[in-house]
Amino acid sequence: MTPEELTKRIIAALTVVAKENSLDLNEVDLGAKVKVERPKSREHGDWATNIAMQLAKTAGVKPRDLAEMFVKAISGIEGVESAEVAGPGFINIRLEAGAAGALVADILAAGDNFGQNQSFQGQHINLEYVSANPTGPIHLGGARWAAVGDSLARLMKSSGAKVTREYYFNDHGTQIDRFAASLLAAARGLPAPEDGYGGQYIADIAAQVQTQAQQAGDPDPATLPDAAAQEYFRAHGVTLMFSEIKAALAKFRTEFDVFFHENSLYETGKVEAAIEFLDGLGEIAHKDGATWLLTTKHGDDKDRVLIKSDGNAAYFAADIAYYRDKRERGADCAIYLLGADHHGYIGRMMAMCAAFGDTPGVNLQILIGQLVNLYRSGQLVKMSKRAGNIVTLDDFVEAVGVDAARYSLVRSSMDTQLDIDLDVLASHTNENPVYYVQYAHARTCNVAKNAASHGVSRGAGFDPGQLRAAADGELIGVLAQFPTTVAQAATERAPHLVARYLENLAGAYHAWYGKRRVTPAGDDPVTAEHAALLALNDAVTVVLRNGLNLLGVSAPERM
Repeated sequence: MTPEELTKRIIAALTVVAKENSLDLNEVDLGAKVKVERPKSREHGDWATNIAMQLAKTAGVKPRDLAEMFVKAISGIEGVESAEVAGPGFINIRLEAGAAGALVADILAAGDNFGQNQSFQGQHINLEYVSANPTGPIHLGGARWAAVGDSLARLMKSSGAKVTREYYFNDHGTQIDRFAASLLAAARGLPAPEDGYGGQYIADIAAQVQTQAQQAGDPDPATLPDAAAQEYFRAHGVTLMFSEIKAALAKFRTEFDVFFHENSLYETGKVEAAIEFLDGLGEIAHKDGATWLLTTKHGDDKDRVLIKSDGNAAYFAADIAYYRDKRERGADCAIYLLGADHHGYIGRMMAMCAAFGDTPGVNLQILIGQLVNLYRSGQLVKMSKRAGNIVTLDDFVEAVGVDAARYSLVRSSMDTQLDIDLDVLASHTNENPVYYVQYAHARTCNVAKNAASHGVSRGAGFDPGQLRAAADGELIGVLAQFPTTVAQAATERAPHLVARYLENLAGAYHAWYGKRRVTPAGDDPVTAEHAALLALNDAVTVVLRNGLNLLGVSAPERM
């Protein structure tokens, strides 16, 4: 029995109690308040709830007296072995072995779908992440967003949402001009401009542009007049750089539904259209020769320039057009995953959302991620051989592999600074969290293979009542928390909750493995208990695999 199923049964039972005792409680109150969770000590039962303490004031009854009323009803629920009051009004619940073990059959029947829910059904979410400028390789901060963003998209889809995974391609503005100038300087054998980009990758791309020109029968672009040369390197260099970025992200198992080009907002007139729309709402001011969005009306610390007095668009002009475009494409909620250096953008972005008549925090959400530091042998890793002054996504993957890289970047809350020890990630020990979880999955597969060789068959029938040992209950209890964890991780935008859950499940499985035998000892016959234990083992396989998949990490059968 999952905690969700137990909760539904408790709500139904307590609704009857409220009516019979004329308590000022209704099914809505109970549905909002009833929650079951694992007690800190399994000696207290399989599940616990503090519902009596939460509703005592509303019901006009002392918490412990209300708990006594509730206990009688909960004890009568099918599948509940006993319920008892503890302390000031907690209710501890024990399930019958068969009811607890029935979850195993549910997991095996659901297979890849176990853990999915419909809590986001009907929502269309536009999730934008990474969106690094196409002026260099993806750096480590972008790698964190790639792992977190992709995992969050998987979680939301598993919770019933329609998710558009989007990359915003900044191909407009001065940073692209500096990139082109840097390529041209490299092609001419000159130092990078003072405000330009360095690193071996600049020389590599410049050389590729020249090679492509030669293959196309064009003159060497480095020999063209400055303006024409820079435009040639801009057009071809940005395309090559973005191709490299896409390739690195695909290798990292990070896919996107939309690559949105910033430049298209200007080419299609969407910037002007967005400003005109906001002007019609009374949200625009024209002063000092410039066009302003009146963001102070919505809590920003100052109004924001959209069109400067020289006629050029400010960067924020593209932001308003891009947000409007997302909403016009059907997004109920636009989620932006941004780096720590964008914290100052939150106020103006939320004010912009309000200016459009939307609800900040609902239609627009911004998640800020913190920095990532890599250490090797206790020393901070600072430099990339290719990029020169940053550690890139490719550097990280080359050092530890895709699985370890993704898992390490997603297992901590995104709003905390992350320090990663490369020596630990490269090790095959329990200190390496991804190895610990993957090894648990591989062990379940090996147990199943070994069971088959001893004649323990999945087709022998499954009797959930055979899973009556304390170790079985411990493991089943952890398995039962997976659907709730998935829903919580999606709701809280917190993929790290899944990683921590998987580590907890791996620990519970390793402990169970040391106490229970799926195969008979010596010449002992195969029994119904062995078949039940194999089913429990296989249920762990399913949940570990499903959880790792939500994080974009593989579930190896052998290690």
